[in-house]
Amino acid sequence: MRTVLGVAGGIAAYKACHVIRRLRELGHSVKVVPTASALNFVGAATFEALSSQSVTTDVFDEVESVNHVRIGQDAELVVIAPATANTVAKLAAGIADDLLTATVLTTTAEVVIAPAMHSEMWQNPATVANIATLKQRGIHVLDPAVGRLTGPDSGPGRLPEPEAIIDFALSAAASAERVSAEPAPLAGRHIVISAGGTREPLDPVRFLGNRSSGKQGIALARAAAAAGARTHLVAANVDSGLLAGLPEAISVTEVESTLDLQSVMQTAQPDADAIIMSAAVADYRPADRTDSKMKKSGDEGMTLRLIQNPDVLVGLVGARRRGQHIIGFAAETGDSDHSALDYAKAKFRRKGVDLLVFNDVSEDRAFGHDDTAVQILSADGDRVIAGEEFRGSKDDVSEKVIAALADRLECVESSA
Repeated sequence: MRTVLGVAGGIAAYKACHVIRRLRELGHSVKVVPTASALNFVGAATFEALSSQSVTTDVFDEVESVNHVRIGQDAELVVIAPATANTVAKLAAGIADDLLTATVLTTTAEVVIAPAMHSEMWQNPATVANIATLKQRGIHVLDPAVGRLTGPDSGPGRLPEPEAIIDFALSAAASAERVSAEPAPLAGRHIVISAGGTREPLDPVRFLGNRSSGKQGIALARAAAAAGARTHLVAANVDSGLLAGLPEAISVTEVESTLDLQSVMQTAQPDADAIIMSAAVADYRPADRTDSKMKKSGDEGMTLRLIQNPDVLVGLVGARRRGQHIIGFAAETGDSDHSALDYAKAKFRRKGVDLLVFNDVSEDRAFGHDDTAVQILSADGDRVIAGEEFRGSKDDVSEKVIAALADRLECVESSA
C-alpha cells in the first residue's frame, strides 16, 4: 500500500521512525512528509534512510511535477503521527500552508491521525471542537494514550506506541476498502471474541499466566467489525495500548482469571450468533490464594497445589443454541510421539467446535509476534479436515477466519 506518513513537530516524532520501519517490513511503501518543525526533532536524512524516499516540507519543491498535489493523489493511506494541536487546527480549518496539509486536502485516501500534545492542549475546547470536526469529515482519530509527557508532566496526550498506530491505521484502510467493495458479510450478526491470556493469582503480587499478547483476538475483532458485525471483545490481560482506538462497533470487557472469563462468556453467549475463543485459558489455578505476599523462607523452595479450571470452551459448546457457531483455537507443539497437527485434530474431536484454528507454536512461532501461520480444521462426518495453511499478518489471518465463519453462517441460514 502506498502510504504517506505525516510527522508534525512534537517530541514524539521519534516514534515515527519505528512506524516507518514496521510499515516497510509489512510490505508497504512509505513517503514521509514532515512539517518544518518536525525536522527539529528528527532530521530529513533519518526519514530518507528509513523510507528510501526523498523528504521535503515545502510546497515549492519539485514544482515541475506538481508535488504538493501528486503526493496526495497517489496515496492509498495517509497517517499523521504525531499530529500536534497546531496541525489538528490547520486540518480542521482547511489550511494548506505546507506540504503536509496540502497533501491531506488533495487526497481521497483514508486519513488517520494520532494526536500527541500536553493534556491541557488536548482538553482545550478548541482542540476538542477541532477533533470533532475531523471525525465528522471521516478522518480516523486514534485518541492519545495516558502517560508521561514532556518534562515532569503526565496525563492524556501521549502518542500511542507505533504498533497501536499501525494496527489502527491498517484497520481503517481495510475497513474502508471492504465497505466500498462489497456488502458486509456479517451485517446484523453479533460475534463474541475472547483474546489474551488468563492469569491465576497466587497472592497480591504474583500470578500464574501464559505468553499470549491478545494480538490475534484483537485482529479477529477488527476483522469481524469490518465485516459488519456487532462485536464484543472479552480481553484477558491485554495491554491497554493494543485496545486503544478500536472501532466503535467493538465493545470491550476486560477480565483477569479463567473464572472471570467463563462468567462473561456465559453471560454473552445467548445473544451471540458466533463465539470465537482465541484466548489462551489457564488449565489450572492455585488451590489457595493468600491475601498477603508470600515470603521466601530458607532455601527449600516452594510447593504449590493446583486445581483444574473449568473447560470454558467445552462449556460453551454444551450450551450453544441451534444455529450458533463456535470457533476454538489450538496453539500446539509436537513431540516424539505425535505432530502438533495430530494434537490439534485430537483437540477438535474433544472440544466439539464447528471450526478449530490451529497454529504450531514450536520455537516461539506465534505468541507476541505480528505474523503467524494457521490451518482451519473442520469435520467431514467423523473425519477431521485440515484446510490450507494461511500465512501472513494476524490481520490477514483474521480475515480468513472471519470469511470462513461468514460462509458457515450463510450456509446455515440458506438451509433453514
